[in-house]
Amino acid sequence: MAKLNVSIDDRLKEELFKLVPLRRRSQVVNEALRNELLRRKRRHAAEVVQRLRKRSATLSGKDIVAAVRRDRGRGER
Repeated sequence: MAKLNVSIDDRLKEELFKLVPLRRRSQVVNEALRNELLRRKRRHAAEVVQRLRKRSATLSGKDIVAAVRRDRGRGER
């Protein structure tokens, strides 16, 4: 496990020290950071999907079914 020096807000530190036992603080900070990074990754992925949707053609349900049937028919030949 790596050590990392970071600065945190004084009030946040006080709450951490008040609410979390000494030997659990690193675990709590790791979990909070992991959750925040996951949230940011998901937000970025959603933004990418939204940009792709704007550039992509919109297909009707009938168009999708026809394309799947054509694709399935290729495998039977």
